[in-house]
Amino acid sequence: MSALVSAARDWIGTPYVHQAARRGAGCDCLGLLRGVWAEVSGTPVLAVPPYTPDWSEPQGDEVLWRGAVKHLRRKAKTDAAAGDVLLFRMRHGAVAKHVGMQAEIGPRPTFIHAYQGHGVRESALTSPWERRLVARFAFPDRL
Repeated sequence: MSALVSAARDWIGTPYVHQAARRGAGCDCLGLLRGVWAEVSGTPVLAVPPYTPDWSEPQGDEVLWRGAVKHLRRKAKTDAAAGDVLLFRMRHGAVAKHVGMQAEIGPRPTFIHAYQGHGVRESALTSPWERRLVARFAFPDRL
């Protein structure tokens, strides 16, 4: 199992808290990735500008996608590996604004993510989620 997936599983059960990135105390989907990366890489949690729950939607601005391109390595959507960062559009035509981490690959793929009302959990990467998947990234190789 990848060190990233192992670390992300340690976050399962963390409550959803908008803009937070602290295992056990609270995080949102971006905070989960920021916190896991900080734990595994031994670096401080990457600071991000404040954002609202509907950030970038009214403007149609792909803020999250640009941030992923800046900090992560782009992969083909079909090149699945444990520890990959998954970027989702929650509605057709909307901006990409949800992220998770691939946990299992193969016939029963899963991903770990945080979302409002549920906190951090591992979910099946089912057809409805796969339809929303718009990009796949890998963390930098400097682990």
